[in-house]
Amino acid sequence: MALLDVRASRVHGSGLFVTRPTAAGTRVGEYTGERITEAEARRRYDHTRDPSPQTYLFAAGDGAVIDGLAGGNETRFINHSCEPNCRAVRQAGRVFVEVLRDLPAGAELFLDYALRGSAPATADDRARFACRCGAPTCRGTMIGDTG
Repeated sequence: MALLDVRASRVHGSGLFVTRPTAAGTRVGEYTGERITEAEARRRYDHTRDPSPQTYLFAAGDGAVIDGLAGGNETRFINHSCEPNCRAVRQAGRVFVEVLRDLPAGAELFLDYALRGSAPATADDRARFACRCGAPTCRGTMIGDTG
């Protein structure tokens, strides 16, 4: 049986779930997709024109950006939470998803997207990237620096 399963999420659209108990520290997958430049990422995903943007981009840490929508795998379905149970591990230009705490079978995987732009976030930006995680510590947006 595969470890990961894509299905409907209580948070947003489709989500990624573990099919069996998964221990803290387990790498559940690699975030894959087309490697592009930051300029190409901005061109493909102009969030100023989209009232309900979706984000499939991941900074690889080596100057490249991975577009999970273009040739990516199931890890692109990991939703955001202000209280994540996974983290991204960047290694040699690759991005791996690692579980932060022991998870029961059927748990949905979450990352804190902590989105950042080239300019400080505005109130419109925070609203455009509203968070639906429902966590007690929810900051109300997927943007990381709300200050």
